[in-house]
Formats: sequence, structure tokens, C-alpha cells
Amino acid sequence: MKIIEKNEGQKIEYLQEGNNLLSFRDELFINLARCERDYPVQIDICENSDGILTTGVSQRYIAQIDIPAREYKEVPIEDVEGEGTEGEEESFRLEPVPFSMDNVTLTLWALNEGGLR
Repeated sequence: MKIIEKNEGQKIEYLQEGNNLLSFRDELFINLARCERDYPVQIDICENSDGILTTGVSQRYIAQIDIPAREYKEVPIEDVEGEGTEGEEESFRLEPVPFSMDNVTLTLWALNEGGLR
């Protein structure tokens, strides 16, 4: 996972668990592999006025997760005997490349004084 620190100051505690789970302050858990789509996904992590972490825009911006679009690889479709595919172009099917945290970018913002418990 690539980490970008947007500004100076203390950042939120986070923990990467395995190849797809990210937790913030042991309060908010996100399975990033389940968030991957065929288009880029951006997840905002904010803190509301009660100090509770949320996804989506709220009172204070804490972090942003960028997940690139799902990638696919072409896998040849094996000929079945007796189908008469001789001389035809080889057929392919698209298979998703396994999710990897190496492709994810986590951007962190400094915490406001008194903002976090």
C-alpha cells in the first residue's frame, strides 16, 4: 500500500490486516477487496461531530483510500474436441487479476487538535 501524508501532524492509527482489510482506530473496518470495481473507487474517511469515524464526507477529513479499477487478464478458452474450431482465431475470456493492497493508495491528513478521543 502506498501512503501519502498530506500535511504535518499526528495521523489516525490504522492497521493493514492481510491482503484486503484496513482498520482505523480499531473502530472502522473496510474490506478493500470487496470495494474494488471495474472503475476507480475513492473512499473518504471522516470523523463526525461526535468523534465517530464514518465513510463519506463529514465534519473532519481523516483519510482517503484510492482503489484503482479492477484489472483483467486474457485467458485462452481451450478447444473442446470435435467442435470444429480448426483454423479459427483462438478465443479468450477475461479473468480478474487478484486484488492486491500494493495497488491501493492511502492518503492521511493531520488530526485537528482535540478532534480525536
